[in-house]
Amino acid sequence: MKILVTGGAGFIGSNIVDAYINAGHEVVVIDDLSTGRIQNVNSKAEFICANIQDMEVAESFLRHKFDVVNHQAAQMDVRRSVEDPIYDAKNNVLGFINILQNCAKTGVKKVIFSSSGGAIYGEQDYFPADEEHKLQPCSPYGITKLVGEKYLFFYAQNYGLKYIALRYANVYGPRQNPHGEAGVVAIFTRMLLKNQQPVINGNGEQTRDFVFVQDVVRANVLALEQKDSNIFNVGTSKETTINELYRILLKKTGSALIEKHGPGKEGEQFRSVIAYNKAQKLMGWSPRYDIEKGLEETVAYFRKNEVD
Repeated sequence: MKILVTGGAGFIGSNIVDAYINAGHEVVVIDDLSTGRIQNVNSKAEFICANIQDMEVAESFLRHKFDVVNHQAAQMDVRRSVEDPIYDAKNNVLGFINILQNCAKTGVKKVIFSSSGGAIYGEQDYFPADEEHKLQPCSPYGITKLVGEKYLFFYAQNYGLKYIALRYANVYGPRQNPHGEAGVVAIFTRMLLKNQQPVINGNGEQTRDFVFVQDVVRANVLALEQKDSNIFNVGTSKETTINELYRILLKKTGSALIEKHGPGKEGEQFRSVIAYNKAQKLMGWSPRYDIEKGLEETVAYFRKNEVD
């Protein structure tokens, strides 16, 4: 198949590109390199430096006639979305509509969409949240992901465009950006390896469902085989506190820096964990990495590539 991966120079997108190429697919990457890195892009993929809102995206669709679009490009920093919801919406809503319009015009058969299993459910009523859980996003980022899913439904109904929306838990692993505000695993790992003191927000008892990037990649590979449109959670169904995460990273990095806590972040979700039963039943997907194994691979990568 010929597949377009938007955001294919980024953390998750570039790992997906590698898997698609290894499976024998022809891959084109569109990325504006605002957060992605050119060195992440597989040498066997065609690379187009463009923003998903740009007009030149239409030229790429007309020229290539893609079978599938895997949409990973996004403004994914929850805190930035709160500070600048207009910027967030331009990227995550208007940019995605531009992609969907071009899919409809050029006969793309399927869209795989990176949604959010944390932000889209908001403060959960039960744990872990399944796909039937009430959708109550409490950040502009979560709202834009929900809007994206609604646009997928619209294009499916009106243009016959099949879709798979994958609601990711907190993804971590090799190539995650350690320099921003988002991505606690990458930030803590790099700082500990450089003997710099990380600061845990609040009491550190807030929980997240940490899912390793290669498990997420496998879900994106299996999504290619799905014949019907659907929505799946991609997580581990296990909660890890930030304090627990920090203690595991201390062991993996060999650091002696004790926990340091700072003020909590206003509006931060306290507990987040999602169920993967539906993906297991219909896609044959379940996580293969527990937090210990995933962090071990992550630390090994950062030790080699991100300590400068």
